[in-house]
Amino acid sequence: MNLLIDRLHTALLALQLTEADALLENHLEAAAQQESTYADFLAPLLEAEIAARRTRLLCARMRMAGFPTAKTLSQFDFSFQPSLDERQVRELATLRFVSESSNIILLGPPGVGKTHLATGLAVAAIEGGHSAYFVTAHALVTDLGKAAREGKLEGRLRHYLKPKVLVIDEVGYLPLDAVGATIFFQLVSARYERGSIVLTSNKSYADWGQVFGETTIATAILDRLLHHSTTLNIRGESYRLKERKKAGLLNAPVKMAASVEKTA
Repeated sequence: MNLLIDRLHTALLALQLTEADALLENHLEAAAQQESTYADFLAPLLEAEIAARRTRLLCARMRMAGFPTAKTLSQFDFSFQPSLDERQVRELATLRFVSESSNIILLGPPGVGKTHLATGLAVAAIEGGHSAYFVTAHALVTDLGKAAREGKLEGRLRHYLKPKVLVIDEVGYLPLDAVGATIFFQLVSARYERGSIVLTSNKSYADWGQVFGETTIATAILDRLLHHSTTLNIRGESYRLKERKKAGLLNAPVKMAASVEKTA
């Protein structure tokens, strides 16, 4: 019997069924006590292996995504932004936007939860079996600009084309020069109808000409981003300032408003 168990361990490890190998003897003992059929013994053992592999895959994708903090939608305080349509956000979390390769743009002043929502949607995408990657606009343009100077832009662009969902955070916090704007346009064009972009910005679309240095390239970028997209325009109090208000360090909160606009 021990020889047979050793052979089973060897076979499971050769097949890289590590979870099944770890659980084998417990399952064998339970099967003997319950006089289980071969199928009753094998099914839960393989199901445990599948669950373990899924967990390892999710953990690996979360590590590779580069989130500054892996915040989820369940952690978002919708009561603090009461005019933000929670049902609309929950609909986005069904991930239909991923299967349609459409985009989500979150606009609003600092601190209203744009990055939290963007990260939460990307985490939902990973949990749904998709790949995702998080990068700030500044880091993105810096990275691709360096690759362009080294003659490696095409290869480096592929890094940002691979994930099904690409989160680009903080567009507009720093203006882009002509090279940066052109590179950003190249990336948006390359992902157009191939993968989803979830983008956050503190600038309204009317101000994007200043962000990208000229109206023409800003219009071209918006044309591709907005063709298949959902825009969440958030106007509200900063979450970070909320805690300071609780401590009595600031005056009463400003009036809040939010709106959601969808583009076909």
